[in-house]
Amino acid sequence: MWLLNLGSLALGLVAWLVPAARLIEHSGRDRSRLATQSVASLSACALSLLLQLCYTRHLVKIQDWAALMDTTGAVTAAATILVLFTIALNAAMVLGAAKAGD
Repeated sequence: MWLLNLGSLALGLVAWLVPAARLIEHSGRDRSRLATQSVASLSACALSLLLQLCYTRHLVKIQDWAALMDTTGAVTAAATILVLFTIALNAAMVLGAAKAGD
C-alpha cells in the first residue's frame, strides 16, 4: 500500500510542475494549451488527494489506529498546502496568460 503514498506524492508534484513550467517558460503568447494545462494540474491534485483517501481507508480497513492517529495531522496539513499552492499556481498561470494577451 506504500504505492498509494508514492502515487500521491508524484501526482502532487505534477499538479505543481505543470503550471510552474508554464510560468517559467513565459509562454503567455500561446494560450491554446492553457485550459488543458490547468485541467491537468487540477486533476493531478484531485487524484493525489483521492489516493490519500484510499490509503486512509486502507488503514481503517486493517484497523491500524496508531498509524491513523500518527499521520492524520500531517496528511491534513499536506493536503491543505497542496490545494492552496495548486490553486495559486493555476491562478498565476491564467493571469499571466491574460496579461500577455493584452
